[in-house]
Amino acid sequence: MKTPRVIFITGTSRGLGLGLAEHFLAQGDIVAGCSRAPATLTHERYSHCSLDVSDEPAVVAAVRAAVRQHGHIDALINNAGIATMNHALLSTAAAAQQIFATNFHGTFLFCREVAKTMVRRKSGRIVNFATVATPLRLEGESLYAASKAAVESFTQVLARELGPAGVTVNAVGPTPVPTDLVKNVPRAKMDALLARQAIQRFGTISDVINVVEFFLAPQSEFITGQVIYLGGVSG
Repeated sequence: MKTPRVIFITGTSRGLGLGLAEHFLAQGDIVAGCSRAPATLTHERYSHCSLDVSDEPAVVAAVRAAVRQHGHIDALINNAGIATMNHALLSTAAAAQQIFATNFHGTFLFCREVAKTMVRRKSGRIVNFATVATPLRLEGESLYAASKAAVESFTQVLARELGPAGVTVNAVGPTPVPTDLVKNVPRAKMDALLARQAIQRFGTISDVINVVEFFLAPQSEFITGQVIYLGGVSG
């Protein structure tokens, strides 16, 4: 029987984050989750805190609480993210600040705090979330694509910084998955996006889980600084 992993997942109240949490709990792992909204998942091996991922004191407190409760964190999955769809000339400074606060600053803060504990143990896996909107340079998604481009660059540099301590840092870039993140995008826009993929369909939570599990596998200890896009999209 395998030893349960302790996995911290951000954005677990719905969508991909909820699906990831349910998957790892089904595998026998221990999951600590967070989101702005209250918990939507109840399980004996699941703990939840409500916070904004860009709130530094809240992030520090959440990570410390998880370490106190479980002793360590084996893996961090930075799933929390928001999207906006608007022409750059019609986008507000407030929108830019909000999307970078969640997508980049939130990722940075959780990486920083969890990595501190992983470096001490000389072991750990970090998986960040990128997007195909960045390599496809999707019109109307300049802020979202730019925030995720920052996540990609951060992932690759952090991988080099943490590599000597035995901590890997990678990213998965999903194609559109039918969740709340894309529910308001016009169908014509979605069809045009899917047409640019080698495999022209929506992604699924299982597609994403497959890549995340690959990055977390013990055999993947020599894989770091990588971004895997789904659907045949290349960087």
